[in-house]
Amino acid sequence: MYPESLKNLVESFKYLPGIGEKTAERLAFSVLDLEDEQVSLFCDSLLGVKKKIHPCPICNTYTDTNLCFICSDIARDKTTLCVVEDTKNVFLFEKLGMFHGMYHVLDGLISPLDGVNPEDIGLDKLIDRIKQENFKEVIFAFKPSIEGETTSLYIKRVLDGMGVVVTRLASGVPMGADMEYVDSLTLERALNDRKEIE
Repeated sequence: MYPESLKNLVESFKYLPGIGEKTAERLAFSVLDLEDEQVSLFCDSLLGVKKKIHPCPICNTYTDTNLCFICSDIARDKTTLCVVEDTKNVFLFEKLGMFHGMYHVLDGLISPLDGVNPEDIGLDKLIDRIKQENFKEVIFAFKPSIEGETTSLYIKRVLDGMGVVVTRLASGVPMGADMEYVDSLTLERALNDRKEIE
C-alpha cells in the first residue's frame, strides 16, 4: 500500500534490533518531515559508521582512528585489564568514569549449545596480550549467565600459573541481565566489590 521508496525505508528500519512494523512505519514517516540537510547528515552518518569504524588492533574496541581512545591514552593504568563481551560494555564502564585500566573485547562468550567454542571468541589474542603486557589483575566483566560463567572459568584455567590475579564482577548484577541494561549504581557496586575467582 505504500509507495516503493517508503516501503523500502520501512523495511530498512526493521533491520534494527527492537524495531517492529509499527515503529518502522513511524520512523519512516518521520524522515519525510526532516529537512534535506538532516536526511543527508543521517545518510552520511550511516555510511560513515560502516566505512570508518573498525576494531582497535590492540583491544578490539570499536574506533575510527588507528588505535582506540583507551589504548592511545598514556595516563591509563596498564596493570589492570577488564575483559568484556562487546564494545558496548567498554563505553558503559567509561561513562561511569571510575575504571582507569585497560580493556579487551572478546568476540562474544563461549556457548557450546549455540556452537560457540573458545576458538570462536578471540581468546588467542587475549592470552597473547596478557603474556606480553605486564598486567597484575584481569577482571572478567561478563553478564551473569551460564555463558558468562563458562567463559570466566575457561579463561581462568588458561591463566593459571601466569602470576596474574583473576577477578570478576561481584554480585549486584542480576542473573541473566544484559550488561547494557544494568543501572549505573548496580554496575558501580559490582565493579567495586569484585572478587577473585577461586
